[in-house]
Amino acid sequence: MPVPEGKQVKNRLHLDLAPRASDDQAADVARLVSLGATRVDIGQDERATWVVLADPEGNEFCVLSPRD
Repeated sequence: MPVPEGKQVKNRLHLDLAPRASDDQAADVARLVSLGATRVDIGQDERATWVVLADPEGNEFCVLSPRD
């Protein structure tokens, strides 16, 4: 639910979305971006197997790589 004030402190809760082995991480990320998420650089290494996104209010969350 949107709130009128902007993000002011670090998230108290961090969500990680863990796709199934048969899921396509890139497709999941594209779908989330189409819904309003944005990619975020928090200093993760370019070899990271997860993607960091933020919701429209700036709350970060990660989409992990699918597990085998």
